[in-house]
Amino acid sequence: MSTFTYVWLVLAAAVLLFPVLLTVIGGLLPEGQLVRQPPALLSGHYSFGNYSAALRQTVVPLMPALFNSLFVGLVIMLAHLATSCLAAYALVFVRMPLQKPIFWLFLATIMVPYESIVVPNVLFVRSLGLENNRWSLVLPFLANGFGVFLMRQAFKQFPTELRQASLIDGCGHLRFLWQIVLPSVRPSLTALAVWSFLQGWNMYFWPLIISSSNNSMNTLQTAVFALKADGSGTQHALVLAGVTLTLLPTLLLVIFGQRWLVRGFMAGAVK
Repeated sequence: MSTFTYVWLVLAAAVLLFPVLLTVIGGLLPEGQLVRQPPALLSGHYSFGNYSAALRQTVVPLMPALFNSLFVGLVIMLAHLATSCLAAYALVFVRMPLQKPIFWLFLATIMVPYESIVVPNVLFVRSLGLENNRWSLVLPFLANGFGVFLMRQAFKQFPTELRQASLIDGCGHLRFLWQIVLPSVRPSLTALAVWSFLQGWNMYFWPLIISSSNNSMNTLQTAVFALKADGSGTQHALVLAGVTLTLLPTLLLVIFGQRWLVRGFMAGAVK
């Protein structure tokens, strides 16, 4: 690539990363240096006091919210892996009527705006008596059409003759899936796992609605924006420190899992 291309990429990266850097640096500054005009972003006194204060404050406890976010992310990730792999396997290796229309139905669920199903989901969760239960945070999201599509594209790379040969050897569906298919599509599995965890970790709208009457149900994303000073208004440095805590898992997964994400999403693009 030419020098101009490198310069353009560096400038574009700086513009995209500036809000993240501003959030991290703002969380390191005392409140007085952050809110003064102009903020002392480059000449201030940096410390991790805001981060420890954000974790210790009792107005909206962040540690229980952190565990709730981890619970949501991990449960949704494991559920997506299980349901997507089983559904995709049935669509590829099991002969059944209406196979293509069923797959189109999965695709149609991706196109439905999430806002249009929020009210039915709330009514469904309340009808089960789970409104103040941690499982209400994940119940509507245990399956996902995109995960089925991604794994189906990965499974379609396998020749059907391989499944027929395994039948001759007495290999059942679950054994064939677990021992032969899944080890061969690890990039797609990793991409689905990272994507599903981030979907659960970054959820804001649904936890905000379902946990509005119970602070113990807050996730980190809903709790961090409720950080308040003791009757004196919002502490901006404290809020930025909390926002940085919510960004860390996302940044780490994207940085260290980028190679697997690209390989996983491209695995079914070309046969």
